[in-house]
Amino acid sequence: MNTPSSGAQPAARRQNLFVDVLKFVMRRWLDFPVPLWITVAGVTFATLLDVLMPVLAGRLVSDVAVPAAQSSRTHDAVWMLFAMAACGVGGVLGRRAAYLGITHLTTRVMQKIATQAFAHVQRLSTDWHANTFAGSTVRRLTRGMWAVDMLDDTLLLMLIPEVCLLILTTLVLAWHWVFMGVVLGVLSVLFIALSCTLTLRYVAPSARDANQWDSKVGAALADAITCNPVVKTFGAETREESRLAQIVDKWRTYTIHTWTRGTDSAGLQNLMVTIMRLVLAGAAVWLWLKGLAGPGEVAYVLTMMFLVQGYLRDIGQQVSVVQRSVNEMEELLVLWRTPPSVQDVPGAIPFKAQAGDIRFEHVDFQYAGQKKQIFSDLNVHIQAGSRVGLVGPSGSGKSTFTKLLQRLYTLNGGRIVVDGVDIASVQQSALRAEIALVPQEPILFHRSLAENIAYARPNATQAEIEEAARLANASEFINRLPDGYETLVGERGVKLSGGERQRVAIARAFLANTAILVMDEATASLDSQSESLVQEAMQRLMVGRTVIVIAHRLATVVDLDRILVFAHGQVVEDGAHTTLIQKPNGLYRRLYELQSLDA
Repeated sequence: MNTPSSGAQPAARRQNLFVDVLKFVMRRWLDFPVPLWITVAGVTFATLLDVLMPVLAGRLVSDVAVPAAQSSRTHDAVWMLFAMAACGVGGVLGRRAAYLGITHLTTRVMQKIATQAFAHVQRLSTDWHANTFAGSTVRRLTRGMWAVDMLDDTLLLMLIPEVCLLILTTLVLAWHWVFMGVVLGVLSVLFIALSCTLTLRYVAPSARDANQWDSKVGAALADAITCNPVVKTFGAETREESRLAQIVDKWRTYTIHTWTRGTDSAGLQNLMVTIMRLVLAGAAVWLWLKGLAGPGEVAYVLTMMFLVQGYLRDIGQQVSVVQRSVNEMEELLVLWRTPPSVQDVPGAIPFKAQAGDIRFEHVDFQYAGQKKQIFSDLNVHIQAGSRVGLVGPSGSGKSTFTKLLQRLYTLNGGRIVVDGVDIASVQQSALRAEIALVPQEPILFHRSLAENIAYARPNATQAEIEEAARLANASEFINRLPDGYETLVGERGVKLSGGERQRVAIARAFLANTAILVMDEATASLDSQSESLVQEAMQRLMVGRTVIVIAHRLATVVDLDRILVFAHGQVVEDGAHTTLIQKPNGLYRRLYELQSLDA
C-alpha cells in the first residue's frame, strides 16, 4: 500500500487547486443572489455597528469623567447609552438576517453540488467505476458537500466581517492618531500574512494526506461490508479487522500530524495577538503620557483593542477552518474535473430502435492502457429479429462486442449502426434504453421488488409490473413473500436466490419491451429447477426481438438462428449450429466437444 505524499503534487499546483476550490464555491454562491446579498448585507451592517461601539464607549467615558453635578454633558451621556443599546439591538438583527440568509444559501449550494456531482459520477466510464472504490467515492462526495457548510459560515459570517472590521477600525484609529492607525494596520497585515502562511504552507499539506487516508478508510469499510458474505464464507472476520486496523492506524498517524501542526499554528497566532495587545496598550499609555489622549480616548483604544484582539484570534482560527474545508473539497473538485471517457457529441439526437438491425462496420477498438487491439476491422451484420449467439474462448471479444453496442466505450475506428443510425451520433441514455440487458449476475437495488421490475419503465402500472413478472416466471415466488411486490430485496438483491434475481431481471426486460435484447448466459450458475424456469422465460422474452446471447455453455445456443465464433478479436466462424458442428477442424466444434466430454 503506497503512502500518500503531499510532495507528489507541485506546490504551485496545490496552490492553484486551493484557489480553484474557492472560485468553485463562489460561483455557486452567485447562482443564488438573493440569500447571498441578504447574508452579506446583514453581516456588514452588524460589523459597522461593532466598529461604532468603541467610539460610543469612549465618548461615554469622556462624558462621565466629570461628576454629574458639574458636567454639562449629561444629556450626551444618556444619548450615548441609547446609541450603544441601538447598536447592540441592530447587531443582533443584522446577524439574525445574515444567519437566515446563509441557511438558505448554504443548503441550496450543498443541494446543487451534491446533485451535480452525483450526476457527473453517474456518467463516468465503466472502467472508472470498476477501478474506484464506491465507498471512497461516496466519502468524497459527502465530505465535500459538508465542507461547503463550514466554508460558507467561515467566509461569509466570520472572515469577511473580521477583515472589514480591522480595516474600518484601523481607519477610525488613524483618524484620531495616525501613528496608532499605522501600528494597528501593520500589525494586522503581519498577523494575517503569518496566519495564511502557516495554514497554507504548514498545515494544509498534512491535512491533504489525512484526507486521502480518510477516503481509504471509507473505501476499506465499504469493500469489507459489501463482501461480508465472502468474509463469512472463509471465516475471515479477524483478517478483515486486522486489515482495517492497519489502514486506520495510518489514518491516525496522519491525522495526529495534522492536528499537531494545527495546534502549533494556533499557538504562534495567539502569541502574535498577545504581542499586538501589548504594543497597542503601550502606545495608548505613551499617548496619555504625552498629553495626546484623555480618559475617553484611552478607554476607546482599550475597548477597541479587546474587540480587535477577539477578531484577530478568530481570523487565525477561521483561516485554518477555510484551509481544512478547502482540503476536504479538493478531492471532490478533482472528481468533478474527471471527464467522462464517452461523451455525447454536440447536438446528439434522441433514438428509438424500430427493427433492431445491427451493423459493425470496420470497427477498431483497443482498451486504454493495453498494447493489443481487441478488434481490428471487424465487420458484422445482425439482421433485425434474428437470434445470434456469441461464443469463443475467454478474452476473445464477446463481452466487448455487446459493450461497444451499448457505447460504453469509444471506438478507435469504424462505426456501429443500428437501424441505419450511427450510434455515436445519438444520446447515450436513449441508446441504452433501447437495449434490454439480462446479465449473468443481475444487480438489484435495495428497494421493493415492484420498484426493481419497474426500473426499466418507472411509469409502469402495477398491473403491467405483475404481468411482466408472470411472463418471467417470477410471480409465483413473489406472491409467496409476506409483503409480495413490496418486499425489499436487500443490497444488490442479496435476499433473493440466484434464480429469483434472474427472473426479476427478465421481468425488467419484459417491461422494457425493446427491439434489441442482450443476454449474458443467464443460466450459467443456476440449479436445474431454476434453470428450467429461467430458460422458459428467456424463450418467451426472445420472441419478436433481435437477440444477442453471450454463451459460456454452448448447449444454450444450439437452437439460435446463427452463431458467431470469436477468436483473437475476429469472427472466425459464422453459421448455425448444424453447420458449424460439421467443420472437422472448426473452433466451434472443438469447444462443443470439450464441453460434451466435461458433461
